[in-house]
Amino acid sequence: MEKASKFIIIALLLNSSLTIMVGAVIAPALPSIAKNLQFGFSPGLLVTLPSLGVILFSPLIGKLINKIGALNLLMIGMLPYAIFGFIGIFLINDYILMLDRLLLGGACVTIQISVTTLIAELFEGKERLKLIAWQGVAIELGGVIFLSLGGYLGEHHWSFPFYIYLIAILFFAFSWFTLPKKSVNQNNNEETRIIENSKELFPIMLSSFFSMAIFFVCFISLPDYLLNKFKFSESSTGYFMSFISLIAVIVASQLVKISNYISSRNLVIFGFLSFALGYVIFATVSLPEMMYIGAVFVGIGFAFTIPILNHLTVEISTVLTRGKNLGYYSMMIFAGQFSATFIDFITSSVELSFLITSGIGVIISFIIYVLFKRAKNNV
Repeated sequence: MEKASKFIIIALLLNSSLTIMVGAVIAPALPSIAKNLQFGFSPGLLVTLPSLGVILFSPLIGKLINKIGALNLLMIGMLPYAIFGFIGIFLINDYILMLDRLLLGGACVTIQISVTTLIAELFEGKERLKLIAWQGVAIELGGVIFLSLGGYLGEHHWSFPFYIYLIAILFFAFSWFTLPKKSVNQNNNEETRIIENSKELFPIMLSSFFSMAIFFVCFISLPDYLLNKFKFSESSTGYFMSFISLIAVIVASQLVKISNYISSRNLVIFGFLSFALGYVIFATVSLPEMMYIGAVFVGIGFAFTIPILNHLTVEISTVLTRGKNLGYYSMMIFAGQFSATFIDFITSSVELSFLITSGIGVIISFIIYVLFKRAKNNV
């Protein structure tokens, strides 16, 4: 690709990393943040409320993107993202803080849908799959960096992780000077595919919900679990959680090669089974070193589900339905994140919650296998 195109790719990937950052930067320091802000509800809500904001705003963003264009929408979302993320430091009223986190979710989904739409417009075929795989890499690499940085800064002062949100201002400036200003006009020659592939939308959306719900249990349960059982510090917790993201980065970077041997749909099924194995290990090991084995399988689970499901959503969509379907995808991804909050209501035992999460992974892998097979047979 041309040199300018490489800068376009960098801009798209940098912006993609903001979606994982929305909750990850404060996750390692969550107990001290909740304490210092005198937050009267479950601390996990501060991580997952942006997910609820995504759910609420996704239908609107999915409709707006065809009207005002992906680039314009991206620019609209980035500055509010920085502002709503940063001002959480100053909000000691619980309800205003929760509203702020909801609005942060609205800015986040604006960025997510816009970036994926730009990738779909600018690339096709294997190049599109490669970019979406790289997008998954960027998201998880962002997780590696932001989780580590959030844990390190949070150990020095509870408020420091909030400053990381301001990086969106730098990304805004870089995107403004890099991304093409004119919308890409594509022929709508794929429109006939909507009839024959529409039956696959449901299993893709179902997979998106449960894959992120299963993955996000880490963010909700691991900080206290690692502290209480293994005496991890906040920085050690950040490094451990970033290790999960690092594994996902390594595996996602090889998705194009792996997809030559295993179909995308089978990769999703294997991803859920990998999640299940990882959480069994989390629940049963007694040595902190063994937790890293579980982290490997959870990282593989993420790499085999989230990027692949993103690609499948684009693949079954037409130009006219892409914004709507990506809106659905974003809703399911962040609905999964938000639902992970309720794992605390199922049981007070973290080990049992890990085992329940593992069992859900096995059950969903079987359901998805059946649904994908039926959709294929109906084509």
